[in-house]
Amino acid sequence: MRGVMLASEAIAAGQLTRNDLRRRYVKLHRDVYVPKGRELTAFDRAVAAWLWSRREAVLAGCSAAAVLGSKWLPVDGPAEVARVRYPSPAGIIVHSGTVADDEVCRVGEMTCTTAARTAYDLGRRLTFERAVIRIDALLNATGVPVAAAGAVASRYPGARGIRHFRRALDLVDAGAESPQETRLRLLLVQSGLPRPVTQIPVADERGRVRRRIDMGWPEWMVGVEYDGEQHFTGPDDYADDIERLEFLAHRGWTLVRVSGRQLRWERPAVVQRVNRALGAAGMPRRHYSC
Repeated sequence: MRGVMLASEAIAAGQLTRNDLRRRYVKLHRDVYVPKGRELTAFDRAVAAWLWSRREAVLAGCSAAAVLGSKWLPVDGPAEVARVRYPSPAGIIVHSGTVADDEVCRVGEMTCTTAARTAYDLGRRLTFERAVIRIDALLNATGVPVAAAGAVASRYPGARGIRHFRRALDLVDAGAESPQETRLRLLLVQSGLPRPVTQIPVADERGRVRRRIDMGWPEWMVGVEYDGEQHFTGPDDYADDIERLEFLAHRGWTLVRVSGRQLRWERPAVVQRVNRALGAAGMPRRHYSC
């Protein structure tokens, strides 16, 4: 069964009949259909919006992020496009405003804003925490440096939301590998603790990198990790986790582990635990709040 498609093209090519279309597909937008029962992703919605525009639109925002390979995007959010002159249907947002030619790229057949421009747009339009989460994930997926997104902002000093974007960009870190890691890092920094390094490599006696720590302070040998529900997915995970903790302890690291419940409901206690570990490692105590 085909995926997201223009029904008129599929019928003209003899790939399905109108009866097939009625029985097996549902309409998303004008002439754009998907198989019945398909659970749409952010990428699917981006493709659907691009087809709706007759392949003329530039995908933007979360839709551009999806095409560029970013993770952790909302599956039920609207698609976002730019450079479209006609009204959009439900489920598609058309953004106005200037998009320079060098802020556009091609991914396969589709056209979207570059990772740097996409980060700029996300940072201006989303709430602070969501903006940092989305930009973290985008830069992690694409390898584009934070400075590249900042360079886009320098072109539009008076743009709406520019201060909001710059505030978010100051705390972006492409080392975050999940939204919860971003939330945990933001909690620590906004509570007054020093900004942690992310994805810290830990080597063995021979200098071979054996493990990585989500975030922490190498000068104090204190690390912090988020342990979500996905942390243990197989029968060997518990044994592997014990070996990992023993290895890190042997290398001199103190590890503070934070669960989803603690991150949501016990935020002051999380900050206190990390602050206590840093104090024990020799870092001067700081005042903090959360």
